[in-house]
Amino acid sequence: MNAIFGPAGSSEKFAKECKSSAEMPGYLERMGLDAFEYQCGQGVRITDKSAAALKSKAEEHKITLSLHAPYFISLSGTEPEKRDKSIDYILQSASAAKKIGAERIIIHSGSCSKITREEALELAKDTLSRARKAAVEAGFEDIIFCPETMGKFNQLGNLEEVLELCRLDDSFLPCIDFGHLNARTLGAVNSSEAYAKILDEIGSKLGSDRLSRFHSHFSKIEYTQNGGEKRHLTFEDELYGPRFEPLMELIAKRGLHPTFICESAGTQDIDALAMKNCYLSELNK
Repeated sequence: MNAIFGPAGSSEKFAKECKSSAEMPGYLERMGLDAFEYQCGQGVRITDKSAAALKSKAEEHKITLSLHAPYFISLSGTEPEKRDKSIDYILQSASAAKKIGAERIIIHSGSCSKITREEALELAKDTLSRARKAAVEAGFEDIIFCPETMGKFNQLGNLEEVLELCRLDDSFLPCIDFGHLNARTLGAVNSSEAYAKILDEIGSKLGSDRLSRFHSHFSKIEYTQNGGEKRHLTFEDELYGPRFEPLMELIAKRGLHPTFICESAGTQDIDALAMKNCYLSELNK
């Protein structure tokens, strides 16, 4: 089994050539890609008709789908009402994922700007546990929750925190956003050694099975000394990292098969293909 690659949302190229999300699977297959992450960042709004069309086309073109839950989810919100609402958003996301044939939903952790990181993590663990229980009761037990590592200093979601969230349930998989981790460490995640340390930590905390099939986001990200993540860039950028080549070499050498979703700014499909080609080159050495 190999790693798979694809974009998050619609790229500039796709927007020029196609008209609807149902065309995405065929477009990606023609490019040589095999994954797509449907974006519900601003809310879950996909209609049943559109979901059915996307599911059918994804099956036809053998494209693996995932779904990004709304950005405004806050697992660690200090107001109980906001945490309860976040559970509702997660259930909406799970329902939409089921309709489009996606197995994974990607979930932001929330903020810890008004409380300690330890307090925020405890709140997030409670919210995510209740969300999982509600999802199982609603018939979404086969939908995999993927808590995401975040890029800003004041956000919950460094590597250790995300792995701790994933330890709540054996079905959870981490969404390791290497661009976010590089941004929140001000450029420290940009070498084979740094990547190896992250992979080792995943394996140590979650086991070899979850390490072998973790979810990932990847893009180059501009960051600031005071806040961390600022904005997503393209692979043409030479100033900010991270570089994908050392990671692709490690993934190939270790025989891992994660899902890589590229979040470059407008060139996410082209850059996803660059990652895949690099990975295949390493795999065939």
